Amino acid sequence: MHETIVKKVIQAMERAALVLVEVSARHVHLSEEDAKRLFGTSAELTPKRPLSQPGQFLSEERVSLVGPRGSMENVAVLGPLRGKTQIELSKSDCVALGIEAPLRESGDLEGSGGITLEGPKGTLSIASGVIIAKRHIHVPPYIAALHGFYDKERVSVELFTDRPVVFKDVLLRVSSKFSYRMHIDFDEANAADVKGFTLGRIIRQR
Repeated sequence: MHETIVKKVIQAMERAALVLVEVSARHVHLSEEDAKRLFGTSAELTPKRPLSQPGQFLSEERVSLVGPRGSMENVAVLGPLRGKTQIELSKSDCVALGIEAPLRESGDLEGSGGITLEGPKGTLSIASGVIIAKRHIHVPPYIAALHGFYDKERVSVELFTDRPVVFKDVLLRVSSKFSYRMHIDFDEANAADVKGFTLGRIIRQR
């Protein structure tokens, strides 16, 4: 009975275009080649716990990020390994490190920021790969069909917090590989006083 109630609540939320908001802290995605340079030639990422998106996980491995102005230790590495190394930071992180990074969609790395990564087995300096990720929503096809959403659509999202905020220009990414979640960074979360369980309402832009 409990599972039935939960299922009905989730379905009601989905029909109302409500989405669970998750805060994405600074993190690193590594290519296989770069992982070997940082952790050793036989290095593989060790899953610590799964993330909300299917197949993705927080690993046991950590790196340090070094910029002209400062450094950050114990930065999370997410798995699985990717084709290219990508570091996702907030604007505040970039200021603290003394680096410039563009606001981009994940995977759009041409002309992005550079940084030095330090691991237990080596150091790596990259000329590009650092971005400030655009706020976005992972949308499975059944949600897209329910509301007529389409991939790359921009929407607004009203967050229900003690400090309500409407975020505009939120990117929808539609894929059968996704779980239904909105991702924002810590700068955005702090501006809206996001803490704990937080919902947002999707508003289609006219």
